[in-house]
Amino acid sequence: MIFFVSDLHLSPRSPGATRLFLQFLAGRARQAEALYILGDLFEVWVGDDVSDAYSAQIAAALRAASDAGLKIHFMHGNRDFAIGDEFTRAAGMHLLPDPYALVLPEWSFVLSHGDALCLDDHAYMTYRAKVRDPEWQQKMRAKPRVLRSLLGRYIRWRSARRKRAANYVYADLNGPATDDFLRDHGYCTFIHGHTHRPEKHDHIVDGIHVERWVLADWHEDRGEALLWDGERLSREAVL
Repeated sequence: MIFFVSDLHLSPRSPGATRLFLQFLAGRARQAEALYILGDLFEVWVGDDVSDAYSAQIAAALRAASDAGLKIHFMHGNRDFAIGDEFTRAAGMHLLPDPYALVLPEWSFVLSHGDALCLDDHAYMTYRAKVRDPEWQQKMRAKPRVLRSLLGRYIRWRSARRKRAANYVYADLNGPATDDFLRDHGYCTFIHGHTHRPEKHDHIVDGIHVERWVLADWHEDRGEALLWDGERLSREAVL
């Protein structure tokens, strides 16, 4: 049994989602062999050295689940791409590249956060290219912690303001680019997050039926995990 989650957007300002995730890690998740976190575990992350009691609490809960036998795999999202080796070691997580081929005895999947395929959101793609550049990241890590903390606050404020806009919706994946992605990855079942549009999509690529499962974002009163039981995928509420 394997669980997949993404887009928890944890922060001290999301006590409900935090409680749900901690309960999940201490309970249901430990019945599985592995947990794959496909990005945006945190609302924002500006460096492993900008630590606080909250991030230490999350790391300790992840480590406890890992020590109990749960294999935890983590992939960067657009909010927490700065998570590094220090935090992943403390949390007992294994860092995955994006995309990642998950080949099981019963089935094969390709995993991604999903944002790299949102090509129609031109402003975001420009931003993504900048912040994912290693040279930019090195310069950012060299800035004083207090400045990076202020940057994190600004990112949270900007995100909250954007979400309050009446007509705001998350950009979806570009159709032709997604079909090319599925083709390039051997028509494997595709699991991703980022868009906050949980759904199962059926693609026909070169005459082959391919499923694309979009993970749900978490809220203060509910979360969701995608479960692979060895035969099929299903959604499981976290309440």
